[in-house]
Amino acid sequence: MEQSNLVSSEKGIIRWIWIIAVIVPVLVAVLLFMPSKINVASDWVYFLPHLNAVINSAATVALIAGVMFIKKGNIDYHKAAMTAAFGLGAVFLVSYVVYHATAESTTFGGEGWIRPVYYFILITHIVFAAVALFPILLAYYYGYTDQRVKHKKVVKFAFPIWLYVTVTGVIVYLMISPYYSF
Repeated sequence: MEQSNLVSSEKGIIRWIWIIAVIVPVLVAVLLFMPSKINVASDWVYFLPHLNAVINSAATVALIAGVMFIKKGNIDYHKAAMTAAFGLGAVFLVSYVVYHATAESTTFGGEGWIRPVYYFILITHIVFAAVALFPILLAYYYGYTDQRVKHKKVVKFAFPIWLYVTVTGVIVYLMISPYYSF
């Protein structure tokens, strides 16, 4: 009976992970492409792209540290690093949504060979960011609940996607920042 409750509980959690992993990218897309931006009557939002680059950089460091810790067998430090990366990702997501809901998007002004390079990085970043949430949440859940076999299977997909998204987020920022008008 107890095993049945655990299986049912886990199915419920995984269902919630699916729901969150679908709703968040849809919400972000709606906010990005809504016809008019939310007026916050303040210029403070223009600091957020710079903050987001710092957050993504810190998340990248936390992810790499997490891998280094687990390879050395230091589970406690691995958990701390991955929790830091997870928390940074959550803060980034809120900051990203606030910025894109309130500020007009900046157009990339580069010309020549750099233009298709930028758009390749941007598009792959967006696609991977949209699909990353499910394996990240699942990996975090399995790690948090000490289901190591399942955690290791999911991390094989979650880690490289998450790392790619954090690194390319910073690259996109560095490439577009000269074209900010603020």
